Amino acid sequence: MLSVPAALLLDFGGVLADAPPREPAPPELVLRLYNVTGGVLTPGEINRSLTAGWDAYAAWRDEDHPDELTHAQVWRRFVTGGWPPRAQDAVRLHASKLAYDWAWCSSWSLRPGIPEALRAAGAARLPMAVVSNTLCGAAHRDFLAGAGVGDLFAAQVYSDEAGVRKPNPEMIWRAARALGVPAEKCWFVGDSRQRDVVCARRADAAAVILMRSPRTDREPAGAFPEPDATVADGYGLRDLLLAR
Repeated sequence: MLSVPAALLLDFGGVLADAPPREPAPPELVLRLYNVTGGVLTPGEINRSLTAGWDAYAAWRDEDHPDELTHAQVWRRFVTGGWPPRAQDAVRLHASKLAYDWAWCSSWSLRPGIPEALRAAGAARLPMAVVSNTLCGAAHRDFLAGAGVGDLFAAQVYSDEAGVRKPNPEMIWRAARALGVPAEKCWFVGDSRQRDVVCARRADAAAVILMRSPRTDREPAGAFPEPDATVADGYGLRDLLLAR
């Protein structure tokens, strides 16, 4: 039996929002980098660096890192390491704005049933927070505001702003502190056993709910702890909340 939650913590990608596979080197970002660096590299060189960098960054994200990289470190480590010093310096000066542009996805959309689940939590007077690993939390925050749900969250904790990343339990503890609710009384909703379920267990959250996404099925079965409940989408989360 699931305990009655005193607060609800939710991941962003795979829980609140979803998007189809994205282009790792969007043409507009290639052009922006070309202009920022003063044409030191060709658009083709920039495109190849972004594509390889996105794959390397994705592989790094799947490892168990307690600390997050700064925007400048992400660019230097995964994209610009082999670029001329002049180009590296230019990207470093614009690292946060460029990280926003690389993180933003125009095809993001709220997952089915998420507005209904958030309304159910609001009706039950459950404080809510976003807890998400991300290259740029500002992009996520702007999407949620534009989707009309940003003001439903009393706190939004993003790894690039917090300096730590899931499964480091500090991500959950920080959100719980912001809500004024012990982590032991919070439900945490994520789509990854590797990041979210492990993080919730380390933080001693009251319950961890796994919302299935394409990422969920890519994780090796039996390699990570099991959740307390599994739902298909926001409608399933709403039903769990109403049952409590």
